Amino acid sequence: METKINEIKKVLDKIRPYIQRDGGDVEFVSYDNGCVNVRMLGACNDCLMQDDTIKEGVEMILCEEVEGVKEVKVVD
Repeated sequence: METKINEIKKVLDKIRPYIQRDGGDVEFVSYDNGCVNVRMLGACNDCLMQDDTIKEGVEMILCEEVEGVKEVKVVD
């Protein structure tokens, strides 16, 4: 499990600069049964495009690059 979490964090670190360009950030919270929970920070916290950023960006990349990831959810 620790290896999976490290893989997820590594991919998030790769994505992070693109999110930071728009004044936001993404933080890993937890991983359980194929679901990655993240917290959106900065400008991304209340952004109307947050769902698109997660589903069409972060989730798509994590599902492709980390075996076993099925979805990404934003938590408070």
